[in-house]
Amino acid sequence: MRLGFLGTGTITEAVVRALAPEGHEIAVSERNAGRAARLAGDFTNVTVAANQPVVDASEVVFLGLMAEIAAEVLGTLRFRADQRVVSFMAGMPLEEVAALVAPARAEAVMLPYPGIAQGGSPILALGEIGVIEALFAPANTVYSLRDWAELEAYLCAQAVLSPAVQMVSGAAEWLGGGEAFLRHLVGSSLMSGACQPMLDALNTEGGYNQRLRQHMEGAGMRAALSEGLDRLADKG
Repeated sequence: MRLGFLGTGTITEAVVRALAPEGHEIAVSERNAGRAARLAGDFTNVTVAANQPVVDASEVVFLGLMAEIAAEVLGTLRFRADQRVVSFMAGMPLEEVAALVAPARAEAVMLPYPGIAQGGSPILALGEIGVIEALFAPANTVYSLRDWAELEAYLCAQAVLSPAVQMVSGAAEWLGGGEAFLRHLVGSSLMSGACQPMLDALNTEGGYNQRLRQHMEGAGMRAALSEGLDRLADKG
């Protein structure tokens, strides 16, 4: 396919690295010149251009822009009726995107993560997600959401990633090493099955896991998590 990317941030780079080995013709905007040049240097099927030539060359246009500047950038561009648009912008509802890219079809909001570059990553998606599944599954798992309210709730809940990583980093610092082991342990364990059966299995009376969890819960871990998620949701 002929794919275009407006905005060349960290997520766009990861998505391009996932797609380029599949042989698609990919055009990326020159907004982040260093990152765009790196992609073009790594893949012969990736070219760098100004925004309008990127749009002109593409069947599917991915919007990797900041929501705050999207109207300014997109308002200067001309889209075609035969084009499909996928937005990475969690801060702009799809109907607002549609108004900015008409007569192209704003089909979906897609929220990828950096791990998409290697595959095996989750993707949150809202809207007509056929093109997302065609391009990214089954190498990655697409989680289709019902509506914008569910997307916003998922955005709040996914923020648990940062404190989880901080806990692993802190444990490795306390240990004086062993970060690779801890990342492997936590990552492989979480992927092995549902949380509650795992918690039950780790609840051996007097065991290290039970004792540390109880200590952290006593220190307010569960309450702090709920309060933090509520604050994210209230902020909207």
